[in-house]
Amino acid sequence: MPASTPAPSGAPCWIDLFSSDPDRAAEFYGAILGWEAESSGAEYGGYVNFSKNGVRVAGMMRNDGSAGQPDAWTTYLSVPDAKATTEAVVAAGGQVYLEPMQVGPLGTMGMVADPGGAAVGLWQPGEHRGYGLDSEPGAPCWHELHTRDYEAVLDFYRKALGWETRVMSDAEDFRYTQMVSGDGEYAGVMDASAFLPEGVPSTWQIYVGVVDVDAAVARTVELGGSVVEAPEDSPFGRLARIADPTGAQIKLVEVPVPA
Repeated sequence: MPASTPAPSGAPCWIDLFSSDPDRAAEFYGAILGWEAESSGAEYGGYVNFSKNGVRVAGMMRNDGSAGQPDAWTTYLSVPDAKATTEAVVAAGGQVYLEPMQVGPLGTMGMVADPGGAAVGLWQPGEHRGYGLDSEPGAPCWHELHTRDYEAVLDFYRKALGWETRVMSDAEDFRYTQMVSGDGEYAGVMDASAFLPEGVPSTWQIYVGVVDVDAAVARTVELGGSVVEAPEDSPFGRLARIADPTGAQIKLVEVPVPA
């Protein structure tokens, strides 16, 4: 998706971090991804916007412990009508965790879960259209759902979010479907039933671009983070999964610097 083009309906458009230590998180991601952090002020609950080269790419809110949830990253899907989408989510077998809530003139947010239990945000754009950089160093590059309920979940996203999908692989050891719109590919769903450990929930994975995965992983450890999956080559580039100092996980993918 070109960065200047708003995400199509149902496609990922924003990511944010729920963090118990926002100051440390800002320092960590600033060093790893080159992000600059800026608070939106008391009007928006101290919500932090992360920017790369002056362009918003992600957000962060404080985890004060009252929700009983661990620190984690969230993918948000663009929707034209958050209220209608939450109703469609329930009708399709999902759950609503947060009813649509207007965020001033910026837009309307909600939080839902698919039938496999994976949480995902909804964002009805107002003045805030989503991240302004895509598929380059320091910007979101890909969003991927790992689920134990592959067929049911795909049916859910088609019904509730209006997804158009295309099967990428239907091999016994690798089942993968993409959310597509026109010529663009915007997200993936992987059948993870064979490898997700017991007790680990279905989750949306976020990939962020870096120039050098190995260097970013080394810096992660220096800054008090940890390596969840060591760097490895794949058909889609060199990948790794890291956790920041409070445990929130994100994937890194090696991408070239834009010309």
